[in-house]
Amino acid sequence: MLHINVNILNAGVFGGSWRFPGTDGTASYTIEHYTSIARKAEEAKLDAVFLADGPSLDPNIRHRTANNLEPTTVLARIAAQTERIGLIGTLSSSYNDPVELARRLGDLDHISGGRFGWNVVTTAGPVAARNFGRTGEPEHALRYRRAAEFTEQVVTGWAGRTELVSPQGRPVVVQAGGSSDGRRLASRIGEVIFSADQDLDHARAFRTEIRAGAAEFGRRPDEIVVLPGLSTVVGGTEAEAKARRELLDEILPDAYARGRLAAQLGISLDGLPDDEPIPAELLVDPDEAGGSQTFYRVVKAIIDTERPTLGQLLKKLSGGGGHRIVVGTPEQIADDMERWYREGAADGFNVMPDVLPSGFADFAEQVLPELRRRGLFRTEYDGTTLRDHLGLGLPTAPAGAYQGRPLEAAR
Repeated sequence: MLHINVNILNAGVFGGSWRFPGTDGTASYTIEHYTSIARKAEEAKLDAVFLADGPSLDPNIRHRTANNLEPTTVLARIAAQTERIGLIGTLSSSYNDPVELARRLGDLDHISGGRFGWNVVTTAGPVAARNFGRTGEPEHALRYRRAAEFTEQVVTGWAGRTELVSPQGRPVVVQAGGSSDGRRLASRIGEVIFSADQDLDHARAFRTEIRAGAAEFGRRPDEIVVLPGLSTVVGGTEAEAKARRELLDEILPDAYARGRLAAQLGISLDGLPDDEPIPAELLVDPDEAGGSQTFYRVVKAIIDTERPTLGQLLKKLSGGGGHRIVVGTPEQIADDMERWYREGAADGFNVMPDVLPSGFADFAEQVLPELRRRGLFRTEYDGTTLRDHLGLGLPTAPAGAYQGRPLEAAR
């Protein structure tokens, strides 16, 4: 069956979600925002809640509520108020210590009853670098070399525990990254892969590549779960769904949308008119881009294939970063999810509702029942741990090749 997480991202994935009628724009600064969504996700029998994060203060705060609460702190509270739902948190391999992180996450996995998953990220961007006293962003390949060694150190530490051992053996390793380095890292250490894709054929090829790469590392390809990000806009009718999307586009702060896109592409958009395409000469090959090559690749593909004006591109992305957006009735959204699943492009989805909490309520109360009617989603949990929900066994731990060796600094 489908595996489905909900990404609790501030007030919702859309850049103007915090301005949506009836939404408390500052709710994401309260713990109840997260615990209430998590309890609803557990009632809906989702695999997990997912928390994104970045170790920096977001300069876009003037245009959108941001700067999440620290993930392990939030997930510990969610663990205390739930029993079965999985708990996935994003923590940086670039700006943490592997020994400390292994203890912190291992303890959380133990006290939650084996429900934790760690989303390994390499943390792109100069803002985070400055937050740690660095003069510039670490080079892309270095971030991924460090991530591989860092993760293997953490997993080796978990495997060596003799006390406070988790009921699932150790936390699930989640990885997100679509660059060449990111795909290699996913095949090497990822158990759940959070991906970004607009095109079904490309997503299917991505999933095939990751599984084949895992086999090269001596791993079982069928124990890798690929979950593309999916932004949902649900309406009782197709017209209602389209009207909701149009309103979200109208309330998107233009300065936020431009700033986010400029950061993704690594260029300035100052002086570029809305009614003309972004000049092709400003864009480099994705493998040469700094920052997040995953989202650069997604956005550049849209530019190359659709030739949108800047204004059209900003509306298509809706300030959400590049994840695919599906707008429609519960049946239409279920049709789309089923197609991607049946055609081998996804094992499930990391659902990113347009607005929180209302968009997730719509998804849980309208889309999930439709998926269940098709036999595509569970009605009850079969187990108690995140590995149970995902159908994952416990892979062999690294042999400790990196134990005791200092990591290459992400400088």
